[in-house]
Amino acid sequence: MRDVFKRGHLRWWIIGLVMLGATINYLTRSTMGVAAPTLTEELGVTTQQYSWITSAFQLGIMMQPVAGYILDTIGLKTGFALFATAWSLITMAHGLANSWPMFAGLRGLLGLAEGSANPAGMKAVSEWFPARERGLAGGVFNIGASVGSMLAPPLVAWAILTYNWQAAFFITGALGLVWVVLWLALYRSPETHPGLSEDERRLISEGREAHLEADDSRPSPWRILRTRNFWGIALPRFLADPTWGTLAFWVPLYLTTVRGFDLTQIAMFAWLPFVAADLGCLFGPTLALFFQKRGLSLINARRGAFTVGAVMMIGVAFVGFVDSPYLAILLLCLGGFAHQTLSVTVITMSSDLFRRNEVATVTGMAGTCGNFGVLVFSLLIGALVVSVGYTPFFVALAVLDLIGAALLWTLVRDPDRPAAPDQGAVSQATP
Repeated sequence: MRDVFKRGHLRWWIIGLVMLGATINYLTRSTMGVAAPTLTEELGVTTQQYSWITSAFQLGIMMQPVAGYILDTIGLKTGFALFATAWSLITMAHGLANSWPMFAGLRGLLGLAEGSANPAGMKAVSEWFPARERGLAGGVFNIGASVGSMLAPPLVAWAILTYNWQAAFFITGALGLVWVVLWLALYRSPETHPGLSEDERRLISEGREAHLEADDSRPSPWRILRTRNFWGIALPRFLADPTWGTLAFWVPLYLTTVRGFDLTQIAMFAWLPFVAADLGCLFGPTLALFFQKRGLSLINARRGAFTVGAVMMIGVAFVGFVDSPYLAILLLCLGGFAHQTLSVTVITMSSDLFRRNEVATVTGMAGTCGNFGVLVFSLLIGALVVSVGYTPFFVALAVLDLIGAALLWTLVRDPDRPAAPDQGAVSQATP
């Protein structure tokens, strides 16, 4: 292993370790969505009560700025380990719940702990990668979200069919504790990691923008809130993130109640949009590179990739209009691909626009806006889906992303600096 590190690819091993943590994070948060048809029937939970349960998670995860500030203050290794331990134990505690208020309380706590994932991932990207590789590194990290959500349907369905829905939470939570052990054993900062060669250390340091170097000050949320660039990435996340919440929390119920799927069929098909999302995580950075090589600046290339993703999201508007359930799943796959194309792009922009000692805080604050969007959208689905159905909500997802693209172009200011190409070729991800 040490020899592999000496070949100059340690940074990719590190982002792989972070991606594995994100995989566990999204696996645990997606367990509820897959188990929802079973536990709502067994416990007599109504659709509106289920919306309150999911909303409690969104309220908790809206505390991402707190997680980001803690990570920026006490360091990535210790902070991420604490948060991961907390979310693993809280997930396991779900197996002891027997009423919707208990689930709501646990979901709120889970959201509070799991809100650390995106700030931690972007902090790792900003510390370990030169500017030209941040797009791909952010895409690799965000694959974890898709993989975790993809693994949830077959794993949770297997646990329920083999044991019961409680076992699903025990199993996914235990996997998180295993990852914490790996994290503590393997992670070090670039400044202290014994496996980082001098050549790779120089590549990382020389490839960073001088104006984004960390300083000695603590991040100031109030100063960040007063910057135009923050709102330029936060508002598009508010509009775009409801797509992910819908895929993770509502699609299994949609397939059950509208398309007539049983648990076995959900296990067979509900993970497919997340496979497509994996591809979107790599397509977004690759598209940004394509635009850069044709003369666009780094920021404009990111905005262009976001816009392409928003245009592709138009296909999701037709999910409720097609008769074939398999065509509906295909359109949901397009939605997963399109969403991650634009999502990984806008999330990465926090490391393009803010200092390294602010990245986790900025990502957390922008994540709060995104999760507030999920909260509002989830409450609207819970209150209105019985009377209006799911179709208007699929249409809304497409429209919201187009508005988000317009805001990204309008609000974010492109620094008047030459930007090195974001050489995020897929081949670079392979150590």
